[in-house]
Amino acid sequence: MESLASRGVVEDYVQLSLRPNLVTIPDNPLPDAGHVEWVQTRDGLALRAASWVPPHVSNGKIIVVMQGRTEFIERYAETIVELLNRGFHVIAFDWRGQGGSERLLANPRKGHVAHFDDYRSDLTAILELMTDRFGGLQRMALAHSMGGAVLLGALSQDDTLFERCVLSAPMIALSMVKRPRMAHMAANFLAFLGFEHAYVPGGTDGATFPFEDNPLTQDERRHAIAGKVFAVAPDLAIGSPTIGWTSTSFNAMAELQRPLTAQRIKTPILIAAGPQDRITSTLHAQTFADLLPNGRFLPINGAEHEVLLEIEPIRQAFWQAFDQFMA
Repeated sequence: MESLASRGVVEDYVQLSLRPNLVTIPDNPLPDAGHVEWVQTRDGLALRAASWVPPHVSNGKIIVVMQGRTEFIERYAETIVELLNRGFHVIAFDWRGQGGSERLLANPRKGHVAHFDDYRSDLTAILELMTDRFGGLQRMALAHSMGGAVLLGALSQDDTLFERCVLSAPMIALSMVKRPRMAHMAANFLAFLGFEHAYVPGGTDGATFPFEDNPLTQDERRHAIAGKVFAVAPDLAIGSPTIGWTSTSFNAMAELQRPLTAQRIKTPILIAAGPQDRITSTLHAQTFADLLPNGRFLPINGAEHEVLLEIEPIRQAFWQAFDQFMA
C-alpha cells in the first residue's frame, strides 16, 4: 500500500501525524539518551521508534515494547525505566495509524487499519531494526492488549521471533462487547458495504475519558498522563476505531481463538491479566495460555485493563512475575 505521505495527500496532515521527537512532561519523565528515528515498513509507511541502552550493566537482552490501540511511546515511560533498570536494551514504537507514526486516513483521529496483518509489517520493520542495531542480544517482547494480538498472530506463523514474551491483557477476545458474534457480523457487513472508514456507531474524535469508573486503571495520576501529554502534543491522540479496524480486528481475534493457533507456538510466554478486565476477555487469555506448549497464566486480582499503569501493589505483582519468568 502506498503511503499517504508519498502521494502528497493533505500537506498539514503529514505535519500533524508524523512526530520526530519524544514528549516528556514532569509527571511522566522519559529516560535520558533515547534515540528517536523513523523506521520505514516494506509497504512504505513511516513508524516512529525509540531505543535506549541500559545505563549500567546490560543483561544481554533486548526487549521490544508493543503497545495497545490508541497508545504511544510516551505512555510507557515508566515501563521503559523499569526495563532499563533491569539491564534490558529497549525498543518502543508506535503502530501505524496512531501515536507519532504515519496515519492512514485524512482524519488522523480515526483509529484505522486496512488489514490487521498490516501491523505485522510494522513488527517486521522493528525486528529488522533490532537485528541491525542490536544483533547478538537475546530478543524478548513485552506486549499489551492489541500489541499482544499482533505478537501472538506473528508467533503462530514463526515462533522463533523471540526467545521469551510477556503479555498484558492480550486482545484475544473483548469483554466490553456484550454480543461479540453479532458485533463481528455487523462490522464485516458494514465494511463490505463500503463504510470501513466511518467511525463505529457512537465513535468520536475524543481520546480520553474521566477517571471515575474508568476501565483502564485505578491509579488517578497514571490515568491522567495521556491527557497531559495530549495537552502538549495533541497530534499523538486518536479517537474511536473505525468500522474497518473493528472488522479486521474481529477477524484476527477469531483466528486467535482457534486452539491450533496457540498449540503451534512453542515460545515461552507469560500472560498476565485481571480477572475482572472490562476491555479484553481474561477467560480467553487464560484459555490461550493453557493451550500453549510453554505458556503460563498469571491472574492479577483487582487489576483493570492497564496492568502496567495500575496502582503499586498490582504493578509490583506483575514485575515480580516478570522477573521470575525472564530469569
